[in-house]
Amino acid sequence: MNILAIESSCDETACAVVRDGKEVLSNIVATQIAEHRLYGGVVPEIASRMHAECIYQVVQAALDESGCTLKEIDAIAVTYAPGLIGALLVGISFAKGLALSAGKPLIPVHHIAGHIAANYLSNPELEPPYLGLVVSGGHSHIVEVLDYTRYRVVGRTHDDAAGECFDKVARTLGYEYPGGKFIDEAAKVGVPQAYRFPHPKVEGCEYDFSFSGLKTAVINLVHNSDQKGETLVREDVAASFQRTVCEILVGKTMAAAEALGYRTIGLAGGVSANSGVRSALKNACDRRGFKLFMPELKYCGDNAAMIGCQGYYDYLAGKRADQSLNGIATLSLDKISEQS
Repeated sequence: MNILAIESSCDETACAVVRDGKEVLSNIVATQIAEHRLYGGVVPEIASRMHAECIYQVVQAALDESGCTLKEIDAIAVTYAPGLIGALLVGISFAKGLALSAGKPLIPVHHIAGHIAANYLSNPELEPPYLGLVVSGGHSHIVEVLDYTRYRVVGRTHDDAAGECFDKVARTLGYEYPGGKFIDEAAKVGVPQAYRFPHPKVEGCEYDFSFSGLKTAVINLVHNSDQKGETLVREDVAASFQRTVCEILVGKTMAAAEALGYRTIGLAGGVSANSGVRSALKNACDRRGFKLFMPELKYCGDNAAMIGCQGYYDYLAGKRADQSLNGIATLSLDKISEQS
């Protein structure tokens, strides 16, 4: 079964053709980083306009690279939630028009479910149930992956996502957007014990995250040093900050896994490309005898191959959308599980 998938939830216009949920025939991503770097972050209006400008070319490139014609496509999958509403609507509108004109089924795919599914592309042997840690610019979740289309969120951020925190700290330290990769590189040469940052907790929510206080602590350190005329070694700040994020993410994930009885962990999301997070989680799993699965780096960030993979399982589960499909800016994984 060949699924053409479209992803446009933020600032990547992406299209892929995926066969039987596991074989990636093409995976095209048009990035907008250069444009948004001018503003230090994603500007929703610019993102939407750029999606509209290039989506046709991206879809055509994905078909060309896959060697498939539109007649050989069996269904069309598209990200419909969550994300920037204007950006989502560009992909949804294009997918609806394509599905209608070609007479193909339309499959609505949840963006976070897509990130989780990225692991199936890199690790075909991975099967639910397992515990997932999804960490990206907009999301930080600990998720029970009950099967391929059912989830239970057991931990989530109450404010900033980890990836958002990386970008804001990077900007404070003078790095360009997106800042995550610069923090990661700086952390490799910095001293991770140079500074002690807080590990914020959420009362009554054992596995939930809060990164706002950590972000503020780093910003205050930098601003206070500037006001006093002191010089900070930003590599040390980056290394100490990254170590703290890793301790928070890994600590809560391990606690949840042990309490809920999981011995298999799946890492996903844009921050899953961070070498510190990957290493810390691997070490923690190795110490406990847990199995750890991580996506290849090319599937960590937003891409359409992961949407095509998840779309395959959603199709098998009977999920379909008609021409009334709309974008949803905020939608928990718990909600789509209730609809299954």
